[in-house]
Amino acid sequence: MSYDLIVIGSGPGGYVAAIRASQLGLKTAIVERYNDRLGGTCLNVGCIPSKALLDSSEHYHAAAHKFEEHGIKLKNLGIDMPQMIKRKNDVVDQTVKGVQFLMKKNNIDVHYGHGSFLSPTELKVAAPDGGEDKTITGKNFIIATGSKPITPAMMNYDKNRVITSTEALNIDKVPKKMVIVGGGVIGLELGSVYARLGTSVEVVEFQDRIIPTMDKDCSKELMRAMKKTGVKFHLKHKVTDVKGLKTKCTVTVEKRDAKDGDEPMKIDADYCLIAIGRRPYTDNLGLDKAGVAVDDRGRIAVDDHLATNVPHIYAIGDVVRGAMLAHKAEEEGVFVAETIVGEKPHVDYNLIPGVVYTWPEVAAVGKTEQELKDAGVKYKAGKFPFKALGRARASMDIEGMVKVLADAETDEILGVHMVGPRTADMIAEAVALMEFRASAEDAARMSHAHPTYTEAFKEAALAATGDRALHV
Repeated sequence: MSYDLIVIGSGPGGYVAAIRASQLGLKTAIVERYNDRLGGTCLNVGCIPSKALLDSSEHYHAAAHKFEEHGIKLKNLGIDMPQMIKRKNDVVDQTVKGVQFLMKKNNIDVHYGHGSFLSPTELKVAAPDGGEDKTITGKNFIIATGSKPITPAMMNYDKNRVITSTEALNIDKVPKKMVIVGGGVIGLELGSVYARLGTSVEVVEFQDRIIPTMDKDCSKELMRAMKKTGVKFHLKHKVTDVKGLKTKCTVTVEKRDAKDGDEPMKIDADYCLIAIGRRPYTDNLGLDKAGVAVDDRGRIAVDDHLATNVPHIYAIGDVVRGAMLAHKAEEEGVFVAETIVGEKPHVDYNLIPGVVYTWPEVAAVGKTEQELKDAGVKYKAGKFPFKALGRARASMDIEGMVKVLADAETDEILGVHMVGPRTADMIAEAVALMEFRASAEDAARMSHAHPTYTEAFKEAALAATGDRALHV
């Protein structure tokens, strides 16, 4: 079988690329190594299932800690963890079936099995169930195989008591205690799930703050909020040993700049969750047979058009440079499909938002204050706290703030950073304005419905234009 485009990997980047290519008239196929499970990490063991558990845990936490103040009385409140996991699995199954439907609707051939290059134009698809392998050929290829968790050998990852996010999504009994190695997005989201269900959670982070790639104010606000749910943080610490047993694990931790006399700390827990990052998944793809080069960090090397050194082979998403985000991969998938047919698409990587789906949520786009300082850019900042917002008080979601960074001379918005309720949705307004190079004044003069959470953005923009916020 021969195709105009073969996409390897059916995650958000891959399946979106396939759909756009088919819309543009290309005969398209997608190759997925897991039998009958389209959607990749994001839909199956990442974005979607984790958000399902986050929502469930947030409902429980609200019932346990907020309902009474709302005048709602409950008796015998409890957790049915198997049902919570079942609901999560149902959400995943429905979403996966939705992707399968989209493949049929767009006339995209799906080949299940591990794909590996035999040559720059041939791909072997090894049947996942021991069936007969097949070879398909293509004029163009997109490698969209995603990433997998980094699990250093010294952490003794056993999938039992020493786990990654994959296993953490299927724990059927609320743990008494969990140690999370890594204070980034994945660790904090899953830590938030279990902390809200009653687990004692301790986070070990090598850096001096959590979510270290985001704005410092976001780090402070989120850590303050998570501490209120009982999460304990060990910043500037490193893990030196992890031992997993049948029913528990022991994690040895020490200060990253330990001096003579500083004793290591041993933490016993039900689980140790390794969440120190992810690496590109390019195992056994036959890249050497296709002549595709990788860079010094194991990523597939691409140019500004996301083409590899083999011009008709492209790569997108987690296997290439940049943030490992599902929506970044989607944008790149559309970009490549349109490039192949001769269009001139564009992706502004500075305007791809980042989100942490804890509660409060964290969302950001553009430059952080530190990045502006390091670049010598003169800027002005405006902040507005959610506790000063009527809508937030009404819903009892008063933690967090919105910060707008604008150019000191032109007033152009350079960065927006939010911690608070529904900021994952609110950040889209900032992205839209920044795409059109709007000023803080533009944002401040837009009418925002009252009462809404988005008024906090308007107020922060007012503050950035010259201390004009109205409600502080």
